[in-house]
Amino acid sequence: MAVQVPRLVPRGARRRARSLASLAEALLTPHGMDRYLELVDPMLVRREIRGVVTGVRRQTPDTVTLTVRPSRAWRGFSAGQYVRVSVDIDGVRRTRCYSPTCSEHGGQLELTVKAQENGLVSGHLHRHAAPGMVLGLSQPDGEFTLPARRPEKILLVSGGSGITPVLSMLRTLVDEGHPGEVVFLHYANTAADVLYRTELAELARRLPGLRVVLAHTHSGGGDLHGFFERAHLHRVAPWYHTAQTYLCGPLPLMDSVRATFEADGLSEQLNTEEFTPPPVPADGGATGQVRFARSGRETANSGKPLLDQAEDAGLRPEHGCRMGICFSCTKLKTSGCVRNARTGELSAEDNVEIQLCISIPVGDVEIQT
Repeated sequence: MAVQVPRLVPRGARRRARSLASLAEALLTPHGMDRYLELVDPMLVRREIRGVVTGVRRQTPDTVTLTVRPSRAWRGFSAGQYVRVSVDIDGVRRTRCYSPTCSEHGGQLELTVKAQENGLVSGHLHRHAAPGMVLGLSQPDGEFTLPARRPEKILLVSGGSGITPVLSMLRTLVDEGHPGEVVFLHYANTAADVLYRTELAELARRLPGLRVVLAHTHSGGGDLHGFFERAHLHRVAPWYHTAQTYLCGPLPLMDSVRATFEADGLSEQLNTEEFTPPPVPADGGATGQVRFARSGRETANSGKPLLDQAEDAGLRPEHGCRMGICFSCTKLKTSGCVRNARTGELSAEDNVEIQLCISIPVGDVEIQT
């Protein structure tokens, strides 16, 4: 049988190929090569990251799970991080942040999106996602990750769609054959609302030190019943005082866990991720004008975050998560005072960068956008 010997490409030939690509890029300005390549196949672009949907399933009535094959520019991610996912809706590119649910040791991405009430992007994906759909992707971001040296004891706590980043951590630990103890504690309204139920049972079979615990807050039948309380920790992970804990879920769950860990003096052992927009305080007394300097648009202050006011004024500033996580909407505030919707802090200095999605004007404000 003849053996095919792979042909090596000389280093000089590779350099010439890169030089030709750079020359072509220069000749195709101002649009660049990517603008022409995407007319042939969006996955051919060189500088941007794209992902093609290869599989779609709906685990619960309000969620959609996408398997995505990233383009060659994708460099991988660490379990727990998030990516900015972009999709064109009615000719406008919209971007949101989602955490991959897959192990970091793999070539494809898996994303599970919950359709939020009035959620533009989540609703669009829930209704229209199909194999062949092309999404825009970013490189991963976020500090909610496992340390390179994995802790011996790990407690993963999630609720609802907050399962996504901690499930990625769990799948990664299973792929690595983690030798320590792991408890995966997940809260859902009922058994029908538990995402990845079958997969979780399979993971528990694969990793001897793993215990999967399902808590049903609104029905019986789970391993635990009711909302989070300290007794749950003592029942499923009595060693939590000596563990690293990773938490993601709805605010009531996160507030309860935080309060418990703070009371026990364990705040430094609790790692959290939030994907909930901060509440906007009702303020019927909003005053002043908001001026968007570059566009020349000016509008009366409505009391909403600046990103919403910019969109209400017909502008389309770059943005991602809309909750103060990804910093995509950072702009220069040239004058005026804003309140951070997350922390309540005031920023009254001129010529400082702020995040439009969580900054609420207090009086007159001018923004460079």
